[in-house]
Amino acid sequence: MLRGVLDLCLLSTIDDSPTYGYEMTKRLAEQGLSIVAEGSIYPVLGRLERERLIESFLQNGGAGPARKYYRTTATGKEALAGWTEEWRGLRTAVDSVLASVEGEVRE
Repeated sequence: MLRGVLDLCLLSTIDDSPTYGYEMTKRLAEQGLSIVAEGSIYPVLGRLERERLIESFLQNGGAGPARKYYRTTATGKEALAGWTEEWRGLRTAVDSVLASVEGEVRE
């Protein structure tokens, strides 16, 4: 389940705008996912690229070497929509379970 969550979060971050690895971890941390290390996302990015959900391109950043940026493909956008729907269903189910636990704790 956690693997799928990271896939979903990375794909969503990339879909917002093309970005590179360090920037992705920075964006995730700003949204509360500071446990995601930069080194841990590259295997996921490689897999998403092999599955043709994202594509990479080099872009000059001014000073220093070009950076490898990622952007979603049409297939990636479709996958993101489907995964988002699945996530919302799972979140609703988990929230329902936790709500019953909260009621037991209050009693």
